[in-house]
Amino acid sequence: MAITTLPKEVFDVEVKNHELLKLSYDAYLANGRPNLAKTLRRGEVRGGGKKPWKQKGTGRARFGSTRNPIWRTGGIVFGPLGNENYTKTVPKNAKRVALRQALTLAAKADKIIVTDDLKATGKTKDMLATLTKLGAERRVLIGVTEKTPELVRATSNLADVTVTQATYLNVFHILNADKIVLTKEAVAAITAWLGGTK
Repeated sequence: MAITTLPKEVFDVEVKNHELLKLSYDAYLANGRPNLAKTLRRGEVRGGGKKPWKQKGTGRARFGSTRNPIWRTGGIVFGPLGNENYTKTVPKNAKRVALRQALTLAAKADKIIVTDDLKATGKTKDMLATLTKLGAERRVLIGVTEKTPELVRATSNLADVTVTQATYLNVFHILNADKIVLTKEAVAAITAWLGGTK
């Protein structure tokens, strides 16, 4: 295992507060949220065509349909329609600042491992042995410059291992990882990607 010095312009920046980290974290979850909830309005609920009782003379409140929203089998008022937009947008520069802050926190917590010994043979057993040797055993984020078929095959059955290209890192995965394994080429790519924006 070869350890390199992490560039300070990306991995050692000032973190005044966690506001941007929170925004980026929430945006990642919101943008991946499936819009599956759908409720029926009173006009969409099946049935209710017959007036429950006559308009006058019963002493009860007047009703024209059993699908009235205040009835148990009635429609839903102000429920989700299935076309809500939950996505959140974070400005490009703010997202990069948040990434640098997340990488800084990871570096200060000693979570980042830089190595040039991440040759994937395509076998899960070999990849598991390599990660164990590096001290990365739980919730591992692997950053590489290129996701090779061998690397994908070797890690696809490891539930706690996530593989991503260096320039596709996100705050969610960085903050949730117990260990972040980066190749030297990935560190160079991240520095070129995030180092130029102040």
